[in-house]
Amino acid sequence: MTVTTSTTDDLIKNQNPFAGHIVVRPQQIWGKSFPDVSSINAHASNAVFDAVEKVRKGKCETIGITITAEKGLGKSHIISRIRHRLQTEDGSLFVYMSKYDNLNQIKSQFLQSVASSLRAFGSQEVMQWQEIAAALINEAKQWNYTPQQYINMYPGWLSKHSTKAIVHFTESVLKIKPEITNPYIVKAILWTLSPVHINYASYWLSGLELAQSQAEAMGLPNPKSEDREAESLSTVRQILDITSYYRVPVICFDELDIADAADNGFMAAQVIANLVKDLYNSLKQGVLLLAMYPRTWEDQIKALPEAEAVVDRLASEQADRQAIALKYLNSDDIVALVSQWLQDFYQEHQQTPPHPLYPFNETKLRELGKSKPTVRSVLKWCAENFVPPSGETPPSPPHPVKPCFDKELANVEASIDSLIEEEAIISDTLWLAFNSLIGETVEGVTIESIEEVEPSAANNGFMDFKIIGNKKKVRIGVDVVQQDRNAIGAALGRLIDYKTFNLTRGCLVRSKKISPNAVLARKYLRILLKDKGGEWVSLQSQDIQPLFAIWFVWYNRESYELAEEQIFEFIQQKQIAINNPLIREILSDPSGQEPTNLTDDGLPISIPKPIANADNIDLNL
Repeated sequence: MTVTTSTTDDLIKNQNPFAGHIVVRPQQIWGKSFPDVSSINAHASNAVFDAVEKVRKGKCETIGITITAEKGLGKSHIISRIRHRLQTEDGSLFVYMSKYDNLNQIKSQFLQSVASSLRAFGSQEVMQWQEIAAALINEAKQWNYTPQQYINMYPGWLSKHSTKAIVHFTESVLKIKPEITNPYIVKAILWTLSPVHINYASYWLSGLELAQSQAEAMGLPNPKSEDREAESLSTVRQILDITSYYRVPVICFDELDIADAADNGFMAAQVIANLVKDLYNSLKQGVLLLAMYPRTWEDQIKALPEAEAVVDRLASEQADRQAIALKYLNSDDIVALVSQWLQDFYQEHQQTPPHPLYPFNETKLRELGKSKPTVRSVLKWCAENFVPPSGETPPSPPHPVKPCFDKELANVEASIDSLIEEEAIISDTLWLAFNSLIGETVEGVTIESIEEVEPSAANNGFMDFKIIGNKKKVRIGVDVVQQDRNAIGAALGRLIDYKTFNLTRGCLVRSKKISPNAVLARKYLRILLKDKGGEWVSLQSQDIQPLFAIWFVWYNRESYELAEEQIFEFIQQKQIAINNPLIREILSDPSGQEPTNLTDDGLPISIPKPIANADNIDLNL
C-alpha cells in the first residue's frame, strides 16, 4: 500500500476529512460515527459502563448520571462512544432523545423517542424491538431461536394460522409474565418480527393511531387522542419494564441547553429533569444519562423546586451528588485524536503517509494543548490547516457553509426514510426555504413574508405557516401532514376555511394516499381541489433532501460557527430553494388534481407467503 508523497498530497488537496465534521449529529450516534479515542474523557464513559454492569448484576436497580461540559468539549462524542460500545454487547439497549419540539407534551414525545430508538439495530443486527420480541417468545416457549430465525419463520406461521399465531404467542408470554398489565403492548412487540407489520407495530407502540382497518387487522386498539399524554408515561414504563427482563435500558437525553420553555415556565432541561425523576422512581431498572452545559446544571437543575430530590436522582452514583465534568484536551489527547482521524482517512483511501500525523507537525499540535482546547476547536483548526506542506499554493477554500452542507446532505440521505415522517422538521425546513426567498419572484409569486397562521386558537397547530406575496394578493396556507392518519380530516378542514384564516389558497403537502374510507377527509379534499382552487403537493424524498440538509446546517449554525447571513448567501448561490421542485410546485398554479406519485398508506391485510428455505416449526394451533 506504499505510495509516493505526491500522491498523498494530491489526496489532501481534494479531500479534507475534518471539514464539516465539527458537530456530532444524531445520525452519528446511531450509525457510523466519528473516529473515537477511547482514552479521552474515559472517566465519563466508564462511569456509564460501570453503571450498566451494576444494574445487570443486581447491585442497583436504577442509576442516574449527568455529564456536564462546555460547548464543543465532546458530550455527543461520549454519547456516541457509549452507544457503539453497548451495540457490541448483548445485555443492554439504547434509547436516545435530543429533540424537544413540544415541552408541554414531553411524555408523548418521549414515548415516540423510545419507539424510534428501539427501531435501531442492536447487537444481533436486527432492530432492538425484534431482539426483545424474540427473547419473549424464547422464554415463553422454552425455545432458543435467534431474532432472524423468527423473522424468517413468521410469514409461514401467519400464512398457516393467520393472526392466531400472534394471539398464541401473546397468551404464552402473559402466562409467564402475569405482572404485565397491558397485553396489547406485548402483542405489538411480537408483531415487530413480521417483516410487513414492523412499521405499523412500531408506529402503534409510539402512541400514534393506526387507520381503523389496520388496527383491527392486528388486534390493536387505537389510543384515545384526549388521553394520549396521560397514557404515554404509563406506556413507556411498561415498554421499558418489559425490555428490562432481558436488557438493561440505557436512556440518554442530549441537547438539553435550548432556550425553549414549557407553558409552566420550566426550561427544557428542567422538564426533562422532572421526567427523569419520575422514571427513576418508577422503572424496574435502567441507567438514565443526561448531558448539558455546566451553567444549565447550576442555574436550572439546582433551581428546581425540590432540587435536592432531583439532583439525588440525576447524579445518584456520585458521592457528592455532582455531575461528571468533561475535561479539556491536553497535548497527548490532541495528538491521539488527530492521529486517529488521519489513520481512518488514509486507510479509507489506501494511502501510507510519511508519518501518522502528516501533513501536520506534532510540535504544533502539542502547542495547541497549552490553551486547553475543546474537541470542536481542534477539529476546526485541523480543517483550516489541512494542506500539503509542499509549499504549493493551496486551492481557494470553499464557501464556509459547503463542507457543513455536504456532511448534512450525506446524513440526510442515510436517514431519509425516517426523516420523511417527521412533520415538524419538514415544516421547519419549508419555512426556512421560503424565508430565504423573501423578495424573490418564483412561479409568478413575489414572496413578501412568511407568517404564522392566525387565529391560532382556531388553527390549533394544524396549518404550519402562510406564504404572503404579490402585495398580499396571494396568501397560501401550507400544511404538512405525514403521520397521524386521523388528523388529515381536521387539517383539510382548516385548509378550506379561507375566510377564517384569510387565505387565497390552501396547500396540503403529503407523500401518502388518503384512504377512500376517510369519508370526511375525502370530502374536504374534493372541496379544496375542485371548489377552492387549492393544491395537494406530493412530497418526494429527492426534492426535500437538499432542503433538509441546509435546514440542519441552519439549526446547528452556532455549533458550526456560521452566521445566518452566510447560510442564506449559500442558499442563494447554489439556488437550493429557488430551483427546488417542491418549492416551485407549492407556489405554482394549482392543477386541481390529486398527485399520481403517492405512496400507499394502508396495511397489507393479506398474509405474506412463507419465505423459501426458511427455518420453520409447526405451532400446532
